[in-house]
Amino acid sequence: MAEHRGEMPSRTLGRTGEKVSAIGLGGWHIGLPHVDEKLGVRLVRSAIDRGITFMDNCWDYHEGLSELRMGRALQDGYRDKVFLMTKLDGRTKKEALRQLEHSLERLRTDHIDLVQHHEVLRYEDPDRIFAEDGAHAALVEAQKAGKVRYLGFTGHKDPRIHLHMLEVAREHGVRFDAVQMPLNLMDAHFRSFSRLVVPELVREGIGVLAMKTLANGSLLRSKTVTPIECLHYALHLPTSVVITGIDSEAILEQAFEAVRTFQPFSDEAWAALLAKTRAAAARGAYEPFKTSSVYDGTATHPEWLGEEPEELQALVPA
Repeated sequence: MAEHRGEMPSRTLGRTGEKVSAIGLGGWHIGLPHVDEKLGVRLVRSAIDRGITFMDNCWDYHEGLSELRMGRALQDGYRDKVFLMTKLDGRTKKEALRQLEHSLERLRTDHIDLVQHHEVLRYEDPDRIFAEDGAHAALVEAQKAGKVRYLGFTGHKDPRIHLHMLEVAREHGVRFDAVQMPLNLMDAHFRSFSRLVVPELVREGIGVLAMKTLANGSLLRSKTVTPIECLHYALHLPTSVVITGIDSEAILEQAFEAVRTFQPFSDEAWAALLAKTRAAAARGAYEPFKTSSVYDGTATHPEWLGEEPEELQALVPA
């Protein structure tokens, strides 16, 4: 039976043993233009008061505004009530450390519970991250200094890139604590993270973090499923946390309605739910983060990644 804190059941984050809320609050949405600072802070604190303990964020969300708002919301004792996660884009040790210090300052904390390498979208990303002066060396250093507790990575492009990242990590003697990926009712049928990556994470005891559960509303435009069905789908998977964007009181209430009404699916009900999206999902039309670059922040800001090593640049003719 799931444990509860307030209205929210908790789950275990992989082999870490950490108890986290089944639903996590997505940090990108609290920095949206229609969400002012007062509302953003109120949503974070209301979510925590009702039992949401997992806080998602990223160094690059809205040029740092999302972290700044979350940092303000976590004052007055709220920081001690949450499991705080953020993500870094840096691929070099220098750039990752710079971004981490920004995140610590904005979030007004001396440590972050989980830091993840963000947007692992390219096959070369793992090699850059695990280079001698790569970003992973920065996170290990920060972990030893007590600034970071757990490590992971994220990506939304292709499950085979996730599997490659896990393979390169193993070659360097690293097993991540958590991995974040799109898990939704379209993903079940197209370049599926749930079919290819999730079983591998479960085998290794790595926490499964679901994102894009409604694909920022794209799934709803297919007119095949409801928001509650989308959340129930992700909750049924062996996820540690289902991260969902919350930009209003109504959407916050939707998250709690999803957990209140969730029951694991029978095989028949599961097959019927998947059948609703099979045709719409076939070509990835409602998952543009897989089929285009419109969600790839590092594609438009390559400077976030940091410079390639000088010895590598020297191999390229001028």
